[in-house]
Amino acid sequence: MTRRALIFFLVLFFLAGCAGRARKPIPPSVSPQTTLKPAPPTAAIPPPVSLPAPPITVPPETLPPPVIPKPVSPLIRLSADQLPLFSDDMDPASLETAIEKSLRYYARAAGNGPYRMDDAMVTVRELRESLLALKEILRRGETGETRQMLIRETFDVYRSTGLDGKDAVLFTGYFEPILDGSLKKTAKYKYPVYKAPADAVVVNLGKFREKQQGDQLVGRVRNGELVPYYSRSEIEDLAALAGRNLEIAWVDDRINLFFLHTQGSGKIKLPNGKLLQIGYAIKNGRPYQSVGRFLMDTGKISPQDMSYQAIKRYLREHPEALAEILGHNESFIFFREVKEGPVGSLGEILTAGRSIATDAAVFPRGALAFIRAQKPILDREGNVVSWVPFSRFVVAQDAGGMIKGAGRVDLFCGTGDEAEMLAGSLKERGELYFLVKKRDRGR
Repeated sequence: MTRRALIFFLVLFFLAGCAGRARKPIPPSVSPQTTLKPAPPTAAIPPPVSLPAPPITVPPETLPPPVIPKPVSPLIRLSADQLPLFSDDMDPASLETAIEKSLRYYARAAGNGPYRMDDAMVTVRELRESLLALKEILRRGETGETRQMLIRETFDVYRSTGLDGKDAVLFTGYFEPILDGSLKKTAKYKYPVYKAPADAVVVNLGKFREKQQGDQLVGRVRNGELVPYYSRSEIEDLAALAGRNLEIAWVDDRINLFFLHTQGSGKIKLPNGKLLQIGYAIKNGRPYQSVGRFLMDTGKISPQDMSYQAIKRYLREHPEALAEILGHNESFIFFREVKEGPVGSLGEILTAGRSIATDAAVFPRGALAFIRAQKPILDREGNVVSWVPFSRFVVAQDAGGMIKGAGRVDLFCGTGDEAEMLAGSLKERGELYFLVKKRDRGR
């Protein structure tokens, strides 16, 4: 055997021996046992707290500026195509007389006003200039279309919104009565005409609250407290003022005396034929209550038959009910002697057919106006024969207890029986306008 073969067999033998022996597993490496200590107690973890959500910031809403309502005026300015025909059924002289009375008033009333007329504030100066402007037109003597043109070019015209804003105005009439009376009480003349009592306290509420300018209370002081003044029934039926020397005169008719109160001024014809002129002084402050309304509400006079004459007739035919019916109107007028009359609320003498009573809280006092309505034609007994339309210039120179709001006008009809019949029949709807001289452009 050769040396190379021998080496070959030795290698094989060696490999076979290695393959036959089992490999002893290697034991795992074991680390020394460690003692585990318990973990220290941990604090309890509180549950999560729900925090409020942060507020949502909303940018402020941009609001439009507030709409300030336009003050409501009882007078609306008319456009040229809305103007009435300015015809006048009376004489120019009576109109000039009435204008002069308002001019005298404005000379004393420079501090009054201004007055709202539609969107304009009209001053006393402008009202005065308006009267002077019409006076100048009258003196020029123009008639027809020329006069119409002058009036239209000179004045702004304002129409009353009337009853419930529908332009219609209720026209009634009043007059100056003449009563038979005496300066002394007798069996015939037993109904007193009183002057203002000294204990009647007049409170001007405007001195306490600005919004009550023009409002008044009339009362008397009792135990340090102001209480309402005596009512009509207390004065006439319970003689609350007797024995205080307040009588201006005595008259013979309680019904005529009542209507003297409703008219506000009058004349007393004395036994020697002289006339005592009396005018309004103050009233007792009690609210005015319509006797005519009371008679209708109680079914004594039907609405279709209601009139001044009907009231007077019912009172004369039912003397037993006189105190109750007249006492329904608690308002009572106190008078004063005056040199001339009748005197309106401006302190000036009224002009028949030209002076009107309006609500001084609504319309400017003393102002130039124009009216259109219907008037009655009467027979000698005072019965209405027919109605005819009329229009004329007038002046706001008086006030009245029943004349309230933009829809009421009382036309002064004059003095005496004929005026009484006319005033008692007049109750018609019509139109009321006020005229103001146009402003200069540079004004």
